[in-house]
Amino acid sequence: MQQDENDLVEYGFRRVIITITAILCALLEIVDTTIVNVALNDMRGSLGASLTEIAWVITAYAIANVIIIPMTSWLSKQFGRRNYFATSIIIFTAASFLCGNADNIWELVTFRFIQGLGGGALLVTAQTIITESYPIAKRGMAQAIYGMGIIVGPTLGPPLGGYLVDNYSWPYIFYINLPIGILATFLTILYVRSPKYGSKLKAKQVDWLGIFLLAMFIGSLQFVLEHGQQDDWFEDSVILSLSIASLFGLILFIWRELTYDNPIVNLRVLKDGNLRIGTLMTFILGFGLYGSTFIIPIYTQSILGFTATDAGLMLIPSSITTGIMMPFIGKMLQNGVPQKYLVTAGFSIFFIYSLWMFLVMTPDTGTEHFFWPLVVRGVGLGLLFVPITTLSLSTLKGKDIGDGAAFTGMTRQLGGSFGIAIITTFIARTTQQHRVDLLPNISAINFKVQERIHGLQQLFISKGYSFNEALDKAYKMLDFTVTKQATVLSYMDVFLFLGVLFLICVPFVLLIRKNAGKVGEISNAH
Repeated sequence: MQQDENDLVEYGFRRVIITITAILCALLEIVDTTIVNVALNDMRGSLGASLTEIAWVITAYAIANVIIIPMTSWLSKQFGRRNYFATSIIIFTAASFLCGNADNIWELVTFRFIQGLGGGALLVTAQTIITESYPIAKRGMAQAIYGMGIIVGPTLGPPLGGYLVDNYSWPYIFYINLPIGILATFLTILYVRSPKYGSKLKAKQVDWLGIFLLAMFIGSLQFVLEHGQQDDWFEDSVILSLSIASLFGLILFIWRELTYDNPIVNLRVLKDGNLRIGTLMTFILGFGLYGSTFIIPIYTQSILGFTATDAGLMLIPSSITTGIMMPFIGKMLQNGVPQKYLVTAGFSIFFIYSLWMFLVMTPDTGTEHFFWPLVVRGVGLGLLFVPITTLSLSTLKGKDIGDGAAFTGMTRQLGGSFGIAIITTFIARTTQQHRVDLLPNISAINFKVQERIHGLQQLFISKGYSFNEALDKAYKMLDFTVTKQATVLSYMDVFLFLGVLFLICVPFVLLIRKNAGKVGEISNAH
């Protein structure tokens, strides 16, 4: 198996082409998770869909993603990595074309689910291909190159989607995938090689029950996380039923995979201590990466009145910073700097970023106030992504690398889903509480309050409203101001919560096995 692993290492032009192909595919998948967000209103109008129905455009893609990701390693072994990767690109590209041509909302949701099945495979398989195309001594740099696509992708989506929707129409957010997908398919067929996995399983040996239990567990969980807040969580019978189904699905899935001879997901690979710690930290990284990518555009649009394009563009300095840092982080790992120190620095810097955002947030915060905190966020993500990814896969060999990549890919996606679900719930609940706490300050006997109401009343009178209409509007304006301030306070609480979460992670870094993943030393051992 060691010989097979070394056989996959590429050099020169071939390695450059394979790296570009893998990053293109990873970018396709990641960009498509966020690019639709800014087009939902246009889709609603065009397809005549309700708010609940249009939310399925995001949910269907996410559910398909998290179901297929844990299965990618097994599917690669069954069909050969090159065949599986090329087929996934074709499915993703064809589904993108069908999404752009959908005539109604449920056609679009169906094609988005199919697109998610192809897309989920792209992310993990691209990571495995890049990892195995580089010699062990240079895998830190390989993960840095891969990481550029993962980090930049989520922030490219909103501004790119906003531009296409503003200047063309929403189907073009799907059509843009076509030329990239076609190019990536040809490059994959020509250059990507498959490792020798041995004999394929017969149909009766396939873990069909494992596939069903995985879909039951992950699919139900993803639906609960996507729709929990808007459906009032466990007060809703569907959310409650799917939560129970997810829990039983998880328990039965673990039992099945540990007792079946040919499991669909190799849980035994989690015996590797570094993969276990790396998986946990990847979950937290997904929580912070997708959570903060989700919260900032919503805050800037709902509180500060930014357009979707402007909100997306504001995140670009953070992505550029991370992209610039990636090669330096890869070089540091290559030179033997322990991941432990880099990850500790990353968590600490992310805490500083969160605290900074907590301090600068007001109802009048401008773009200039966000610039430097977001640059600091980019530094923190750079220090976290590459070391955590190399750590997770550092002591795995051969086919176990694909299994490990599937676990980190799944936990990053689930971390993001948990992050978004928890943050939206947290904002909704704390906004109500802050509003209750602020209302006693609006006292009828307070001179400043009366002065403010009188000033607003005069403003509306000057615009032609009667005395009573102007007074009513003044009270409504004051109520809106209180609600807005309560919302700002809830966003401040979220950033404080994220900061504390990252700070708490630092002790877990101490559990990293000494000398694990020092790529230079591992290389010399071979």
